[in-house]
Amino acid sequence: MNLISQIIVGFVAFIHIYILWLEMFVWTSRARKVFKTIPPDMFEKTKVMAANQGLYNGFLAFGLIWSLFISDGIWSCNVAFFFLICVFVAGLYGAYSVSKRIFFVQGIPALLGILSLLFMN
Repeated sequence: MNLISQIIVGFVAFIHIYILWLEMFVWTSRARKVFKTIPPDMFEKTKVMAANQGLYNGFLAFGLIWSLFISDGIWSCNVAFFFLICVFVAGLYGAYSVSKRIFFVQGIPALLGILSLLFMN
């Protein structure tokens, strides 16, 4: 995997680690400032659900991080490609079901990573 692809994959992983932290550990405090469209009274009620979502975001992040440590170039690209596709699909569904902003935060970076793997390796 080339350096540009690695940087993009690392950036997408970082986004998802940040989302994991927000949803699993600071949902009722810091997350209120990030997820402004959620009514304040809903944070406590949705704490367990948000933690579950955070866990899934963590799986995406750690899959991407794993791809960066695989020494075989083809295998590394294939693993990164799989997890970037997962992130892209999650971004599409989030844009459809929750907010178009999700596509810009998750989908576009994943798409850039996919394109870098397809055309720069």
